[in-house]
Amino acid sequence: MTLLDAPHLVHVPLGARAYDVHIGRHLLADTGRLIEQRLGQRRWLIVADAALRQTPHLERLERALDAPVFEVPSGETAKSLDGYAALMERLLAARPDRHSAIVAVGGGVVGDLAGFAAATLLRGVPYVQVPTTLLAQVDSSVGGKTGVNSARGKNLIGAFHQPALVLADLGTLGTLPARELRAGYAEVVKYGLLGDAAFFRWLEANGKRALEGDVEALHHVVATAVAAKARIVAADEEEREDHRALLNLGHTFAHAYEGLTGYSERLLHGEAVALGLLQAFRLSQRLGLCTADDAERVEAHLAAAGLATAPNQIGRFAADDVLDAMRADKKAQGGRLAFILVRRIGDAFVSREVPESVLLDHLRSNA
Repeated sequence: MTLLDAPHLVHVPLGARAYDVHIGRHLLADTGRLIEQRLGQRRWLIVADAALRQTPHLERLERALDAPVFEVPSGETAKSLDGYAALMERLLAARPDRHSAIVAVGGGVVGDLAGFAAATLLRGVPYVQVPTTLLAQVDSSVGGKTGVNSARGKNLIGAFHQPALVLADLGTLGTLPARELRAGYAEVVKYGLLGDAAFFRWLEANGKRALEGDVEALHHVVATAVAAKARIVAADEEEREDHRALLNLGHTFAHAYEGLTGYSERLLHGEAVALGLLQAFRLSQRLGLCTADDAERVEAHLAAAGLATAPNQIGRFAADDVLDAMRADKKAQGGRLAFILVRRIGDAFVSREVPESVLLDHLRSNA
């Protein structure tokens, strides 16, 4: 057994809601033992991305847990009130009880949807995250944010419901389409930009290896990002302060672009985050907070990763439409938009003091 075969554990210290994130290879085959070790004998209900039927991962998990599978469609459109209602009816038809537990298998959409189902099924049952995309492994599977989208905005309906366990099997990334891997990489870059300049430098030197599927590089990427998120979540679990809001670097822009493209395959969440990261740096530059050199480093790295860096690479977005979409952002307070801005790479902060006129000028010049 190599060092990479031994699971790496990141602990998320939340008192009675604490849990471990296991990161490694060959975890799916050991899922039954790991989950029972944490939760004891349960009646498992697997909620999975239907696209996983095209891979060996879901079959392995079925064998490990001997449990029914409730498949949901791929893509952000599944994360809706209609999708949630349909899933709940199917779960209830299986006659779950208080000894049941949900196992969410797939990307961020399935994790958010299944987590919200777990938070509300019988007023709350435990759930386990088994993220199979890079984006879900480094970000959405950790932290307990669950929910669905509304026509009025993204993630406006949901609950904080921490998983009992997270199993990030790096082997599942080997079947991920290149586009999905790139999209997840944008969330990886986010961690370097918001609070770890040394990690961003490492990504500049080694990110290409991760994007090419190098397991050692991916192991470092996932472990570093999860450890960063665990620290932030432990300090501000329910985003009562601005500490956890830093995880939304780029997301005020990203969610607006996602809404304007109909939460469709035209723009994946991670691709929208990449656009938002650079927009946050360019807005910070316009406000005199960070240098053009830092913004250009970010742009060069995202472009080298194969990610779009300008909204016009996706479509035409009128500045007024983008601003209107931003107003649905859940971080807004008293009608004032919240932005995660930066002083430099690795130094982000929350601001609600961006003048609307400056924002509109920025959006018009960065369309």
